[in-house]
Amino acid sequence: MSVEFEISESFPVPPQVVYKTWLDSAGHAAMTGSPASASEVVGGEFTAHDGYINGKNLELIPGKLIRQSWRTQEFADSDPDSELEITLAPEGT
Repeated sequence: MSVEFEISESFPVPPQVVYKTWLDSAGHAAMTGSPASASEVVGGEFTAHDGYINGKNLELIPGKLIRQSWRTQEFADSDPDSELEITLAPEGT
């Protein structure tokens, strides 16, 4: 079963700041309020929410796109990964 949904949000900072914060361990932890380890490279692994979520960076375009695979501790080994795609753009574009 495949489920897709879209969420849109505006932040009072440039897209590059969101991009760097998402892919930085300390920045991601500060943003979510829980321990995280991040990677800034394609194929790099990450964890979030104190290890509850883990995955890999699938595609990165600095300041524009973050595409990641995600799994939670609740996924069965046979479950496919979820995919998260974050598209960043200056407000008004």
